[in-house]
Amino acid sequence: MDKSIRDKYTAVIGLEVHAQLLTKSKIYNTDSTEYGSLPNTNVGVVTLAHPGTLPRLNKRVVEFAIKMGLACHSTITRFNIFDRKNYFYPDLPKGYQITQDRTPICVGGYVTIDTKDGARNIELHRIHIEEDAGKSMHLAAETDTLVDFNRAGVPLIEIVSQPDIKTSDEAYAYLTEIRKLVRYLDICDGNMEEGSLRCDANISVMLNGAGEFGKKVEVKNMNSIRNVQRAIDHEIERQIEEIEKGNTISSETRTFDASNGMTYSMRTKEELNDYRYFPDPDLSPLMVTDAWLEEITASMPALPRELYNKYVHEFHLPEYDAHVITDSKDVAMYFEEVCKLTKNYKAASNWVMGPVKSYLNELTLSADEFPIAPTVLVELMNMVENNKISFSVASQRVFPELLKNPRKSALEVAQQLNVIQDSNQDSIIPIIDEVLKEFPLKVEEYKNGKKGILGMFMGEVMKRSKGKADPKVANELITKKLEEV
Repeated sequence: MDKSIRDKYTAVIGLEVHAQLLTKSKIYNTDSTEYGSLPNTNVGVVTLAHPGTLPRLNKRVVEFAIKMGLACHSTITRFNIFDRKNYFYPDLPKGYQITQDRTPICVGGYVTIDTKDGARNIELHRIHIEEDAGKSMHLAAETDTLVDFNRAGVPLIEIVSQPDIKTSDEAYAYLTEIRKLVRYLDICDGNMEEGSLRCDANISVMLNGAGEFGKKVEVKNMNSIRNVQRAIDHEIERQIEEIEKGNTISSETRTFDASNGMTYSMRTKEELNDYRYFPDPDLSPLMVTDAWLEEITASMPALPRELYNKYVHEFHLPEYDAHVITDSKDVAMYFEEVCKLTKNYKAASNWVMGPVKSYLNELTLSADEFPIAPTVLVELMNMVENNKISFSVASQRVFPELLKNPRKSALEVAQQLNVIQDSNQDSIIPIIDEVLKEFPLKVEEYKNGKKGILGMFMGEVMKRSKGKADPKVANELITKKLEEV
């Protein structure tokens, strides 16, 4: 699309994110929430809506929702009622969904994202609790629709943003931050591929300076943050092209095809859905007391932006380091443990971002599974800092051996490998004398002003000492010897 045409329009984007909560049982009964079970095995009489069955609220669901609200600076609703949202799908056994209409558990708030112009707050409309529906399955060569009710009744929170997002890049940053928050809070695994984090995007465009929004289109069926970004980019261009042709944008629901990056119409969207909300008569109102809220607040972990600010302003790490470390909770928590044992925060950052993350990425492990204890890693760091071994020896020889033998100390492994640096001048000088005697022409070049050749002498000394000569001591001795020759 021509940039001059694109620049005439402003995009207006709001995201609805469903996060499946990490509870062991469903929201209103004791059926398991285990992912990957055989179809229709995690079901009981409440899930299947048998007559006479009554729901009972899972307390953990409420606590998880409140934690997300606190992380997003929302106001926590103290008096909550639950509502029936009436509609029919084959995978909705009751014919209604229990949700929150008038009293969402969290109101307002914001999520801070990083943009090319700096940090920006994306305002939230609400976060509410609801139950998931089952799953309709359309198998190849089957004419019938199969239904798996395992997911029916699994607890969700829906995080609804204001139409506050302007670009697909901002949407990408916002979703990335939401996923980080739910993972740091341990309330959702954030796995979009498995459907435990799902996103619907409401997208419209309007001429710059227009007084009202354009018709919004809802895009569904996006299974990655990157695909949400792609769908938004395509939909913005599609809508602008339609408007430029003189056509009207229909308010509709569209699906996204990841294979070609395009959206397709599924159904027209009513201006107002008549879900006939009314309070669920089987669930008592929920009161969030001061004591309960204080207890939940006290249990909140350190969050990614809080840690980012700590690393940049207190530890004086580069912003890049802070971003990389806080990107995943398990890495940040490992780094935190390391930093309790050392004040050399930059060295700790280099080790965690370098050898540690390389090992984790290669084997697709989390830092929780990393075999080397923080105490041993700090011991290895200290050996480098105290010139007992070089960083290259520490990272390329001692570190791999520690991975195989994590119960050993760094000193023990270094001694077994015979790589501890020798700073004894009496043992280094004979090696230097030997090298200088063997390369008289190079010595002459050095004396004639070719100072860069010092590196060659250092390399020879390190090779003949099998890497054990202290580089700092060796460098000083070589320079001194060359001046004396």
